[in-house]
Amino acid sequence: MHIKIKQTPEKLGVLIPGLGAIGTTFIAGIELIKKGYSKPIGSMTQMGTIRLGKRTEHRNPLIKDFLPLNKIDELVFGGWDIFEDTAYDSAKNAQVLSNEHIELVKDEMISIKPMKAVFDKKYVKKLDGPNVKKAATKYDLALMLMDDIKNFKKANDLTNVVMVWCASTEVYIELQEVHQTVEAFEKAMKENHKAISPSMLYAYAAMKLGIPFANGAPNLTVDIPAIWALAKEHQVPIAGKDYKTGQTLMKTIIAPGLKARLLGINGWFSTNILGNRDGEVLDDPESFKTKEVSKLGVLDYILQPEQNPDLYKDLYHKVRINYYPPRGDNKEGWDNIDIFGWLGYPMQIKIDFLCKDSILAAPIVLDLVLLMDLAKRVGFHGIQEWLSFYFKSPMHLPELYPEHDLFVQLAKFKNTLRYIMQEDMITHLGLDYYDDQLRDKDKE
Repeated sequence: MHIKIKQTPEKLGVLIPGLGAIGTTFIAGIELIKKGYSKPIGSMTQMGTIRLGKRTEHRNPLIKDFLPLNKIDELVFGGWDIFEDTAYDSAKNAQVLSNEHIELVKDEMISIKPMKAVFDKKYVKKLDGPNVKKAATKYDLALMLMDDIKNFKKANDLTNVVMVWCASTEVYIELQEVHQTVEAFEKAMKENHKAISPSMLYAYAAMKLGIPFANGAPNLTVDIPAIWALAKEHQVPIAGKDYKTGQTLMKTIIAPGLKARLLGINGWFSTNILGNRDGEVLDDPESFKTKEVSKLGVLDYILQPEQNPDLYKDLYHKVRINYYPPRGDNKEGWDNIDIFGWLGYPMQIKIDFLCKDSILAAPIVLDLVLLMDLAKRVGFHGIQEWLSFYFKSPMHLPELYPEHDLFVQLAKFKNTLRYIMQEDMITHLGLDYYDDQLRDKDKE
């Protein structure tokens, strides 16, 4: 299949709902990298390589050189937040980055002032702020967001924009009738239906204006049929949900290894302490349930207990998140894993991961911005399952199960990049290196 890629825009707009810890860490990081103070560590698009062809060809370009992506100094930032703080003040308040780093990009950060956000305390009960839009209906609020997007594009002379959700986790919402069709969804917005959350209004506005949307939280947001239909109608890529950082990142690395070695698991207990705004939000049971559903599904899909009943049928999986203000953004995740091996003899694995959530999330935001714009220019639309590598709870079609194995996700990701650039898929079979007949046939 021949793929025609539209030209890379001169500038790429990045709109961020939620200019808090993750959003400002991402923006400040980009500005610091542009000035040569650091490298984009953790970013697949900037520091990752991709093998092309056979191993004997030694073709391993950087992904940023292989793909027609915007350069990071071509990114233009904007966003919304319920607080009036500039990105500079917000970064200082988040206390993720050192004051020394923040001061190095003070002018750039001060210039980014948040637009009034669409927000309703019923959906994020632990937060409240003054910088909030007012309107009679949720539909009116969505129209106001669309005006914001148009004004941002015009003010910055932009053709291409990507929206990346970096705001808080909303209360748990189950899929309902109002989410099934565009007509039902729009009617529900006009009637201020409780199943239409603020994040869905951002997604709706993005879809209507043809803007790719990546969901960095476990909210339902773009994972509903109405948004899928809009994405198809307007040819828009969507991806989500919930950035894969911290404890879940560890699970998607370790669980595939245990499964590959056919080691059994009796129990996996996970607990976290964190003190940032995310921790405060997740202290509310309804918001925690949204996150819990995202976290709990990982092991089931990786281990597939129905196919491996002797090893994982009785696995007990527990997840806890505890708000502990002294830690700020320095999250600590403890995992106790009770495993068993030959003849059923028990063993244990203990993990203590002291991490910075926003530091792990920032390079994910960068990659998603660049890759979602590429997907749009390639002509991809709807769910971008090939970007599952970046998410805790990857979106997928209803008839499919999500792929959680980090290494399978990475293979799918890189093969999609090869597909886009019309390079051969890599199967890792390798028999032709050792079989004379196959090698001779290959030469013919």
